[in-house]
Order: sequence, then structure tokens, then C-alpha cells
Amino acid sequence: MSAQTNNTKNTNKKGRRQCIRCGTYKGLIRSYNLNLCRRCFREVAEKLGFKKYS
Repeated sequence: MSAQTNNTKNTNKKGRRQCIRCGTYKGLIRSYNLNLCRRCFREVAEKLGFKKYS
């Protein structure tokens, strides 16, 4: 294997992405490059400028 394939191997797979707050791999919101799970997003959404419409 070349050095380039070693560095890029497994970097873009689902198991490598995790929430930046709690570290979980499930329910990840990647829109707007947030990288937060849905539970953490609900806690910090208003601080980030998102409004709840319901």
C-alpha cells in the first residue's frame, strides 16, 4: 500500500463521524457542518441561532 491510501483509509465512513459534544455516532446532524447529535442539537439550537417553529 502506498502512503496516500493509508492516510485516507476509513476517514469518511459513518463510524468515524461523531458528535463534537458527547461523542456518540448515532443521530448525527451534519448540515451546516454542525456535527452534533440530535440530542445535543436540541440543547444548543437556540444559542446557535436556530428558532423552533411549531
